[in-house]
Formats: sequence, C-alpha cells, structure tokens
Amino acid sequence: MTSTAPMEPSPARAGALRVATGRTSTPVFAGYVEATTAHCPYLGPSVRNGLTYWTTYDIAPGAELFDIEGALFAAAAVCAERVRILSKGQRGHLVCENLVVRGASRRHLDWPHWALKNLYGPVGLMFGKFWEGEEDTSRLGADLPVPPVTFLSIRPAVRPRDPQFLHNTPVLADTVREAQDDGRNVFDGLDRDWATVRSWAARLPKPSKESTP
Repeated sequence: MTSTAPMEPSPARAGALRVATGRTSTPVFAGYVEATTAHCPYLGPSVRNGLTYWTTYDIAPGAELFDIEGALFAAAAVCAERVRILSKGQRGHLVCENLVVRGASRRHLDWPHWALKNLYGPVGLMFGKFWEGEEDTSRLGADLPVPPVTFLSIRPAVRPRDPQFLHNTPVLADTVREAQDDGRNVFDGLDRDWATVRSWAARLPKPSKESTP
C-alpha cells in the first residue's frame, strides 16, 4: 500500500496556483499530443485507453517564484501518489498525469522537477518537464514537437529504456533501473514543507551537463 497522504503547502504557497481546468483524460492540446505519439510508443495507447490525464493551473496574480514552486511540487506529489496506485491496475504502465501551468516557464519547473524525480525514482516513477516554446531533438536526431504550454509529466518508469534519459545523473539512472515500489513513504525522515524539500534537493549531486536541476 503506497503512502497517499496529501501534501500540505502553506496557505500562501497553496494559493500560488489556481485550478483552471480540473483533471480530465480528454487531451487539452490534441494537436501537440498527437504529434508527440510518433516519438513515444506508450502515449498513443495511453490516450486511447483514457489513461493520460491533464490538470491545468493558472498562476495567481502576484505569486512569487518560490511559492509557485512549492504549490507545483505539492500538486505533483499528490499526482505521483495517484500514479503509484493506478500503476498497479490493468494497463497501469500506460498511466500518465500531466500538470499544466499556464504562464509558467522552465524556471518554475526546475526545482520541483529535480526534487520529485529524486524522491520518486526509487519507487519507479519518471518526471518530465516541458516548457512553452522548448525546442529539442529526439535521440535519433528528429525535431520534437514544440510544447504549446509549460507542464510536468508523471508516469511509471520503463526500466529497460528510461535510464538512458538520465545519462546526466548516472546514480539516479541506476536507481530507476533497479526501482521497486515497496509501498514506502518517500518522505520518510524528510519534512514535506517546500523550504525543507528544496534545501534537501539542493544538496543532491547535480546533473553532469546542466547548471540547473
């Protein structure tokens, strides 16, 4: 049984993001999703089976970066626990939760993404970060679809292939390769307050080829 206790951000951080569109399995950016299926063999089956979910947030007026990070981290941790549960069911390997943050950029994702993938890597979850206008290429050199929005993506790891996406963090790659979800509380011994989590994440070994997480 996984730990499903919700994150409890401070009132200020909890209010930094506001739900614009509640969780839905209907692709909110159908053209982008369809184009991306050519590069991800699991996305098409996931969408067809109603297992790719989207929740869209707006940034509250005047919200500070630190509070936005904390609110996004808290929301993503709740989704991660949901993925842990759903991944045990039929077609669980196809489950994918996406958190869209309208008006956000890469800097809003960096620290939440870094903390989350290190916390949940040992239980076999992968976290992707995509930002509006990002230009990137696949491992084969093909241009990837440009995201129309900024979002975090959460899914179960595909152990034979996902460690290759973590080549800049070889320790984490090995962790994901050997991951088993034994039902542990990934926050055991770590205060869930974002200030504490961010400080913990800052002490982790940095990616070998990136200056930011």
